[in-house]
Amino acid sequence: MTSGAPQLRLATTDAPATPADLSDLLVRVARGDEVAFAGLYDALGASVYGLARRVVRDPSRAEEISQEVFIQVWQSAVKFDAARGSAKSWILTLAHRRAVDAVRHDQAATNRENKYDWSNGPDFDEVEETVTISLEHEQVRRCMDGLTELQREAVTLAFYQGYTYAEVADTLKANPATIKTRMRDGIVRLRDCMGVEA
Repeated sequence: MTSGAPQLRLATTDAPATPADLSDLLVRVARGDEVAFAGLYDALGASVYGLARRVVRDPSRAEEISQEVFIQVWQSAVKFDAARGSAKSWILTLAHRRAVDAVRHDQAATNRENKYDWSNGPDFDEVEETVTISLEHEQVRRCMDGLTELQREAVTLAFYQGYTYAEVADTLKANPATIKTRMRDGIVRLRDCMGVEA
């Protein structure tokens, strides 16, 4: 690995760590503590990868983004301010931004390639795309409003904030089996509401 960051190993599941533990690890990482960095990676590696995977969809691209995020964490941990939020939120925000930037970069590259290839049909219509995205966002909001409160909270924590089932259950103070059932039911309701076939 470049940039002087310690070598990362693939984490398969999130290790249980409290927000205070993660903040402490991040402060130690800012001081160059490689053991703390490994602990932080073990605790959040799967969440970062999961968030990146949901945004970019490509597993290998998500792995690249995850590695880039942890290099960024290693290099900029001194910028973390616990008064402004948790260590997990800070790192997942970095992951989300980097994943969105990757999608934008990839889309821009595709657009450049398609711009000179008239065989693919008409040029990209930015206004139509903006309207379509706006309508899709409105439909998602309307469909989310149709969920029960527990379903909506569980889906939001898992898909927008990168929480695992266990973390969602802990945050909502509910049984993990109940959370899995509510999330499954909520996703089925969202799929039906959005008109997406299984």
